[in-house]
Amino acid sequence: MAAASHSSERPPARPRYLHLLWDEDLEQLRPVLHLLSRRYREVVHLWYERYAVHFGETRTLGEREFGDLYGRDLLQVVENLLRGTIDAFVADLRASGERLVERGVPFGELVAALHLFEDCVSDVLDAEDAGGAPGDAAERKLELLRVLDKLSHCRVVVVADAYFEAVRARATARRHRLEAEAARLAPDPGAREIFHGIVGRSVAMHEIFQRVQAAAASRGTVLIIGESGTGKELVARAVHECGAPAGAPFVAVNCSALPRELIESELFGYRRGAFSGAHTEYVGLFRAAEGGTLFLDEVTEMALDTQSKLLRALQERRIRPVGSIHEVPIDIRIAASTNIDPHQALLDGRLRRDLYYRLNVNTLRLPPLRERPEDVPLLVDYFSELSSARFACPKRPVSPAALAALEAYAWPGNVRELMNAVESAYTFGGRDTIDVGDLPPAVTGTPPADRPPPGEEDAVRPLAEMERRLVVRALAATGGNKLRAARLLGISRKRLYAKLAKYGLPFGR
Repeated sequence: MAAASHSSERPPARPRYLHLLWDEDLEQLRPVLHLLSRRYREVVHLWYERYAVHFGETRTLGEREFGDLYGRDLLQVVENLLRGTIDAFVADLRASGERLVERGVPFGELVAALHLFEDCVSDVLDAEDAGGAPGDAAERKLELLRVLDKLSHCRVVVVADAYFEAVRARATARRHRLEAEAARLAPDPGAREIFHGIVGRSVAMHEIFQRVQAAAASRGTVLIIGESGTGKELVARAVHECGAPAGAPFVAVNCSALPRELIESELFGYRRGAFSGAHTEYVGLFRAAEGGTLFLDEVTEMALDTQSKLLRALQERRIRPVGSIHEVPIDIRIAASTNIDPHQALLDGRLRRDLYYRLNVNTLRLPPLRERPEDVPLLVDYFSELSSARFACPKRPVSPAALAALEAYAWPGNVRELMNAVESAYTFGGRDTIDVGDLPPAVTGTPPADRPPPGEEDAVRPLAEMERRLVVRALAATGGNKLRAARLLGISRKRLYAKLAKYGLPFGR
């Protein structure tokens, strides 16, 4: 009898993790686990609403990402606990902590979100789910919530441990990368330094290279500030190439070049029939950049009402195409640029305050070329090689006098102006060496070639008339479209307007 009685006894209860969760606790939690399995979507939606209210505009995650990170982990927790596989429960929680670090979720936000989950379960847990006799439903619910609190404590401990381990690992890896990059970028007078197409060996550019890598690792929004011609798009591409998966798209849009009435449909897309002429659906630039980077050049030129919609897209990670009543989730990095001080744009009313604070997180300020003259010889050599390949001719050395003129010039147009100066020398120089006479007049301080000395105006007049006719024909061929006419002539739109003024031609609309 004693042996039979002994064989029918239940095995002794044992602690399952940190001496906090016991077998009997897991058994008690079964009603809650089955509830979460049945009403998973309702609980995750309520959980996100609490999270959004609690953190407001400072929250890190939109609803889709919240569901992907926290909601997916919740399903795994439920499945593991129902099966009693504590090792899998711990492994999945550790993976969750690592993903939250990768996404850049602050630790305080993580802990608060886990505690908000308990409130959600308390709200959806009713008497029927609690089980037991109807009379003691309230007491039974309290008992379940007490056990749930023990489970939540375990979750916080495991996720926190994995979170900080991942933070340490990322910091170590980043330090090693920066040390290796610093060694590779050590100043060497005889070597060229190129980082993702950006050329420079000055201290200022080394700092930019390091900040690009740091910004890329954060996966957050990037704001690039610099004068025209400093290479803002190159820097945005470098951030993309350092941080995005291989093959992810990089989509660039010049906000100042898009008409105000078209920019919303270009960014967010539109449904078929949304407006006159919308014969097909257009996904828009946000969705075209899915999984990669959308670069908004000159974001301060965007209309304020469009800025408000951009802000919502950044916060919610969702967009609404023109003509649609449904929002579409997006997974992209935003890189924005401006050639003016964003704080001044804020004071001038050209930039929304809330968008300013949302963009001003990972900020990269590019130095103008006049502040890094030691990079001029390096850039001249780089652009000389590019021009040599483009024109299929031998590379031309630069004379000491020409290099001195290039180094002394202030470069108001920055790197872009220097690139054009080298290309111009290859186009019109015609000699084996680039000399002072091959450089643009602005660089050397000589009178422009289109201002002949007195007595030579008659020789220049036929050429001017020919140029005037070319401009007129280009405008006629493009129906008066200034941008297309400029492209047809191979000049900038600003240069085209200068020629219209020079020859007294009408500007049109």
